[in-house]
Amino acid sequence: MHHFMLIQPSPQLSNPPFSVSTLKSQTLLSLSLWNRLSSNSSMKSTRRLFETLIRDNNNGIASSSRLYYTNRQGKVTLYSKISPMGNPSTSVTPELDVWVDNGNKVRVAELQRIIHDLRKRKRFSQALEVCEWMSKKGICAFSPIEHAVQLDLIGRVHGFLSAESYFNNLKDQDKTNKTYGALLNCYVRQRQTDKSLSHLQKMKEMGFASSSLTYNDIMCLYTNIGQHEKVPDVLTEMKRNKVSPDNFSYRICINSYGVKSDIEGMENILKEMESQPHIVVDWNTYAVVANFYIKGGLTNKAIDALKKSEEKLDNKDGLGYNHLISLYAGLGNKSEVLRLWGLEKSACKRCINRDYVTMLESLVKLGELEEAKKVLKEWEASGNCYDFRVPNIVIVDYCEKGLFEKARAMLEDLMEKGKALTPNSWGKVAEGYLNKGEMEKAKGCMKAALSLHVENKRWKPNPKVITGILNWVGDTGSVNDAEAFIASLRTVIPMNRQMYHVLLKANIQSGKEVDELLCSMKADKINEDEETKEILGVKQIETK
Repeated sequence: MHHFMLIQPSPQLSNPPFSVSTLKSQTLLSLSLWNRLSSNSSMKSTRRLFETLIRDNNNGIASSSRLYYTNRQGKVTLYSKISPMGNPSTSVTPELDVWVDNGNKVRVAELQRIIHDLRKRKRFSQALEVCEWMSKKGICAFSPIEHAVQLDLIGRVHGFLSAESYFNNLKDQDKTNKTYGALLNCYVRQRQTDKSLSHLQKMKEMGFASSSLTYNDIMCLYTNIGQHEKVPDVLTEMKRNKVSPDNFSYRICINSYGVKSDIEGMENILKEMESQPHIVVDWNTYAVVANFYIKGGLTNKAIDALKKSEEKLDNKDGLGYNHLISLYAGLGNKSEVLRLWGLEKSACKRCINRDYVTMLESLVKLGELEEAKKVLKEWEASGNCYDFRVPNIVIVDYCEKGLFEKARAMLEDLMEKGKALTPNSWGKVAEGYLNKGEMEKAKGCMKAALSLHVENKRWKPNPKVITGILNWVGDTGSVNDAEAFIASLRTVIPMNRQMYHVLLKANIQSGKEVDELLCSMKADKINEDEETKEILGVKQIETK
């Protein structure tokens, strides 16, 4: 079942997206400053989703943007130099310095665009570097807005204590509602309840708590720490203090009731929201409501909410289509999933990888594997950049259905085409073969997984699968088989007792001496145990 994450937009230099994204854990809220920094334009913009749905452990196809930046004249710009530096750990300061040293002009607007883009792509460290470089070089005088953006970036990169220090060192004239709000946001994002509430009190005393953004932050705080019951109280306080709730205020309150399965409370807030003349209920609000109806088994109400959501949807909003598709899949409604997919393909400029991921996941959820294969072929012909996570949805489904031959065939085909794979998928196929007793195939797939470890350092093989393959190799394999498999395994995990035992068994069965192995075992500080003695006992019996 879906859980939706409500995300209040982060500070950008143009209208940001609003997100409702599925998570496996309980609904969380992440915070930002955008409305605080640019309240006039943000109230007019449609908040959109920017993250997508994927359930393969911690993997996620997310934050791919539907914005297309082009440089029609092919002119080299500072933006074109920095934007491709995709590794967030890569410093952009040298590129900025070289640009100036080569006599190029530095435009504030372009630097702001770069910061905007880096923030949007969650390259916060690089965005902070650009801010700090601007300040150090005196590119422009920082207003409270620039200080607020830098403070927020400091909080994201270095934590709230560093953000607090930056705030304390600001001149009094720069300590406005913008920077106060940015610091509150840092506290809330890191779930610092006491500091958040204390800082809120200061803002009230200074007259800086007259915006819905301030109250939204506190509602987000209570949601982050799981105190959903306190969210409606904040909404009540807003209205008592004559602060008009905005879309996000109502949406987060709807979420708080939904998480508690209080459908009546959720519906009452929705009715109030619909009755407000200054509020235009957008598609993602109805999508959030539909999600909670689905969770509650209220199918008819869910369908009504989804229809309202679609009516509000911009026909070029791919993210909106994605979430409606996913929700209809949750209802088991194949015809609506296919209808919306057709609309999305005809309405949007082009389908990006995230769109294919959502559609493939939805078809897999519906058990429509043949339809999923058709969509996968569409993706292959789309010309989109390769992303293994797209075909992996079908591969994982093959594994879950026990179709390991098909899963392996897909992996082998991708490998032959020189496409990047992940060891985890090979590992799943190996586990499937192991459970079926097809040990030779299990070993081959695990060796393929181990060969990909260099590009996937954090991956570790399933110990159960490794133990099963090692036992089989030790009992039935030749010395060459044992040595070859263990050589692959040693690239991922250090030599251990079990691996030595396999080598001992294989050598003894082949009539070879094992003295050198025992010396190596001792050198690795692995003492002989009862199993070792049993293995060596077999050798002694055989030599008699």
